[in-house]
Amino acid sequence: MQVTTKAIVFSALKYGDTSLVVKAFTATHGVMSYLLQGVLTAKKGKVKPAYFQPLAQLELVANHRNNANLQRIREARVHYHYQTLHTDMAKNALTLFLAEMLRNSIHEEEANPALFQYLETALQWFDGESKTANFHIAFLLTLTKYLGFYPDAKNREWAYFDLLEGGFVASPTLNPLLQGQVLQHFKRFLGTPFEALDSIKMNRTERQELLLQMINYFELHLQGFKKPRSLGVLHDVFH
Repeated sequence: MQVTTKAIVFSALKYGDTSLVVKAFTATHGVMSYLLQGVLTAKKGKVKPAYFQPLAQLELVANHRNNANLQRIREARVHYHYQTLHTDMAKNALTLFLAEMLRNSIHEEEANPALFQYLETALQWFDGESKTANFHIAFLLTLTKYLGFYPDAKNREWAYFDLLEGGFVASPTLNPLLQGQVLQHFKRFLGTPFEALDSIKMNRTERQELLLQMINYFELHLQGFKKPRSLGVLHDVFH
């Protein structure tokens, strides 16, 4: 059947010499994979390879066939034109990292309107802001609401956060824990909106440590989750 849908690109991988395989999160069908045959050499057409940058927000006209692993895109256009996401070096590094995190975290082939709207609006906010050092941590933390393992914020005064149980505990457990300074920073992110993220002060080492713990949190709660390979690039940019 032919479908018209908004979509957010997670990845675009070269297939052979002339084609791309695109994985995207669509508003109507969740995660879908598309084969763009010959798109890299086509001189004309309604589908251009430049559209499929990480986290690009598109509108697609596609053919979706039941039980097909790869679907076909008939037309594509940019739905939201980013101003800085792919041109600012620091934001581009964060974009590559977040795209990989999303690709490794979201797999369902069904519509999730609340999650789609969150990704759409959060990325547009990120595109329009200049002070964004803490954005990726807040983005991932809020994402857990939609994936089903947002931290239980009760008993925040307790000295440990159990990453496996997803809640604060008064004494150490055998599970991976947040404690000390990294726990204090983690607490500040809970309930802090994007607009107030600049109030959370951390140095580079503290931010990297909290990010690593957030990735561990995802790994503990998502079956088959793979740590992002782009993490090294992110650390190089923010050295």
